[in-house]
Amino acid sequence: MTEESPALPLNILYEDEHLVAVHKPAGLLVHPSWIAPARTPNLVAMLRERYPGEKVHTVHRLDRATSGVILFAREKTVGQHLQQQFMDRKVKKTYLCVVRGWTDEADVIDYALKPIHDKREDPRANPDKDPQDAVSAYRRIATVSLPIPVGRYPEARYSLVEVKPTTGRKHQIRRHMKHILHPIVGDTKHGEGRHNRLFRENLDSHRLLLMATEIEFEHPVSGQMLRIEAGVGEDIERLFGKLGWLEGYPVASRVGARPAE
Repeated sequence: MTEESPALPLNILYEDEHLVAVHKPAGLLVHPSWIAPARTPNLVAMLRERYPGEKVHTVHRLDRATSGVILFAREKTVGQHLQQQFMDRKVKKTYLCVVRGWTDEADVIDYALKPIHDKREDPRANPDKDPQDAVSAYRRIATVSLPIPVGRYPEARYSLVEVKPTTGRKHQIRRHMKHILHPIVGDTKHGEGRHNRLFRENLDSHRLLLMATEIEFEHPVSGQMLRIEAGVGEDIERLFGKLGWLEGYPVASRVGARPAE
């Protein structure tokens, strides 16, 4: 291994000669970025080490703080086909998140979002660009009350929420949950510090609690509909155990790839 792509384990969920799906851990970059030193580990470098001589193509992205399933193409034309599916909104994505408070049982958040750009990343970015349509459907999976005072409240309440976005705006789920006053725990940009601190100090949780658990798409070569599930990872399973959520939501078994129904 080179210093640019250190010997970190790759959690492969699906692999063939055309594409690969990986379970990205929280904190790992998808590709090199100006926000991190040049030799910071990233998935693209790790995959190029796995497939020497190939140019691995990014198809979509996950925030550095988000964990879960992410697709890469091993051929340019496959990457273009998958990107077109995302543009046409034919790819179905599912996320789990832990949010402050008890949400409604289910709802659709239809709230336009202004594009987020960084001038160091894109010098052509226009900060005054109009908001773009953004839609996220969610349903509440579970709730919990913790006997820990937060502000003027004698206990802290949280919800486990499944979110299915139909658009792919930057930080869309994080911004949408903040918009309905149920910010994601561990979100240092769009969340609430008191609740982030409660999870750090009482539950040993030091990350954004947003996980990409499932993706469904048409295989660009075979035409078969695939569903790839990532589960939530061992760290989140431990947290869910503390919150009493494992029995009601069997996250450990939802890993792997299978034909979509």
